[in-house]
Amino acid sequence: MNQPTTSIVIAVVVIVLAVAVIAWLYWRKRRSGLLRERFGPEYERVVRDKGDVRKAEGVLQMRARKREELRIVPLSAAVRSDFSRRWMQVQSRFVDDPKGAVADADQLVTEIMHARGYPMADFDHQAEIISVDHPVVVQNYRAAHEIALRHGRGQASTEDLRKAMVHYRSLFDELLEDSIPQRKEARG
Repeated sequence: MNQPTTSIVIAVVVIVLAVAVIAWLYWRKRRSGLLRERFGPEYERVVRDKGDVRKAEGVLQMRARKREELRIVPLSAAVRSDFSRRWMQVQSRFVDDPKGAVADADQLVTEIMHARGYPMADFDHQAEIISVDHPVVVQNYRAAHEIALRHGRGQASTEDLRKAMVHYRSLFDELLEDSIPQRKEARG
């Protein structure tokens, strides 16, 4: 090869590599943006927990894949009505029995998750899967669960239990909705 041809080949290789690097960086930024938009505050929580954006994004993508395998269903009007009635009963018990009402609220949220088709393994797994469809209120679910755990250790006040009820109610309301959450794809 002569000098001008070698220079042209090197220039083309450098340009192709530069375009490939730019495309890869664009793809990663776009994927991060989609995940951040889809998971909202849950994105930041997982990044803090994992200490690394790439690991956190991998965790969130795995959650989304697991969620895609599930068949989440809307509730019938009769079932929604029954859950609403039961929630009102739980809520009305709070004044006389805050501890019992919080335990019942936790149970009722678990039942409505099950009725919608969410897996009922352990709490952490439930929260992870719920975070895909309900990334904002999953924080409330975690907060309520933490208060319930503190209550079990005798470390929760009546005000804490009231907050737990409010947190459970926010997730309950979202789960009670008739629609199936619209998911934004974050695939790359």
